[in-house]
Amino acid sequence: MDTKQLWKRCLVEIETGVSKANFSTWFKNTSILREETGIVYVGVPNEFVRDWLKNKYHKLITKTIADAYENMRAVEYVITKLETDRQELSNINQPYLNKELPLKDLYINPDDNLNPRYRFDSFIVGGFNELAYAASQAIIDNPGTKYNPFFIYGGTGLGKTHLIQAVGNAIKEKYQDKKVHYMTLEKFATDFINSLQGNKANSFKEKYRKYDLLIIDDIQFIGKMEKIQEELFHTFNTFYENNKQIIFSSDKHPNHIPELADRLKSRFSAGMIVDISEPEYESRLAILKVKTQELGISFEPEILEYIASVISGNIRELEGNLNIVICQYRLKNKAPTLAEVKNLIKNNIKPKKNVNIKDVVKTVGEYYSLEETSIYEKTRRKEIVKARQVVMYLLREDFNVSYPLIGQKLGGKDHTTVIHSYLKIKADIKNDAQLLQELEQIRALFK
Repeated sequence: MDTKQLWKRCLVEIETGVSKANFSTWFKNTSILREETGIVYVGVPNEFVRDWLKNKYHKLITKTIADAYENMRAVEYVITKLETDRQELSNINQPYLNKELPLKDLYINPDDNLNPRYRFDSFIVGGFNELAYAASQAIIDNPGTKYNPFFIYGGTGLGKTHLIQAVGNAIKEKYQDKKVHYMTLEKFATDFINSLQGNKANSFKEKYRKYDLLIIDDIQFIGKMEKIQEELFHTFNTFYENNKQIIFSSDKHPNHIPELADRLKSRFSAGMIVDISEPEYESRLAILKVKTQELGISFEPEILEYIASVISGNIRELEGNLNIVICQYRLKNKAPTLAEVKNLIKNNIKPKKNVNIKDVVKTVGEYYSLEETSIYEKTRRKEIVKARQVVMYLLREDFNVSYPLIGQKLGGKDHTTVIHSYLKIKADIKNDAQLLQELEQIRALFK
């Protein structure tokens, strides 16, 4: 194997997926040192780069090498200097490994494509994802009969892939005889097209229909693929009729996937459609605590609390900002102060959304086909009470408007009434999938 040429090809691919600045910073002075029994050893100049590549770009690196070298089983990172690689190779000790996982647990199984790191024992459950989590546990107990299909949607970086692969790993462990397979829609489409070009359509059908659980990620790209939609429809029917589980993930609700056939929308709706939203403060703080514990790093509570309070985006953004602080910690070999942390991540803090309360009331009223003025009225009509509670919930949850101000603007309600409405909606969405979908659709109108 020509390691230089292999890494050169990989770098060309990697460069297209990261910014120029990040590519120059993190991939300069790296190389493939050697390959042994399917393990590809990537040389890095120092511990700092090693940890950053492992935490930030490991999935990208692994996928890129696997695409270029089919015998790859795992990727490891070795600290070495390029100019002395050849002399020092014989002195290199054990490669860097995740302390929590034995070597065998770092391999992505080529038979099922599951990443063994995606497990429920490392999955943080909070208000933002607990309905999806609860549904996944029900599926593990009764695969193929409970919530089939299972369709999970939400923005990028919210843990969808972790969740659906954790389901796959759990079912694989619990039911030794069941065949599980994870893939992206892109891979499904590529395999189908290749089968048509090679006159192997039947072998394609046999390949995918032998599984007991099929997990397809990034289904939102199927909108304009008519042939792929048709094949997926037939594959789905085969699974459903044979009580085999199928799971999809998407960055949007099926009703919002452009050009998605009605019959597929109908099939998706026949099971369970649930979203994962951005994590609330308590969940963000829990994620940060778990991450630092995994890395064996300790920060003052006020530091994690600050990061959790000002970084309100997805989990990747949250972990990315934590990584910046961790890098500073390792560079200086001491924990940063709160003032230093504020300075480090100040440019990553998104300004708070400005909100016009009247616009929110109008949007919710139009969604529920109600007159805007009716939401301000004192009435016990169920449909108006519900719309008003949704307005109060969104103003508090999404725009962080104070309870007293919400009450003042919505007909002079007492702030305790607003708190009650907020908590009621928050509790209801845990068990009411329809309400959860309504909220997501309303939120989409603000974007």
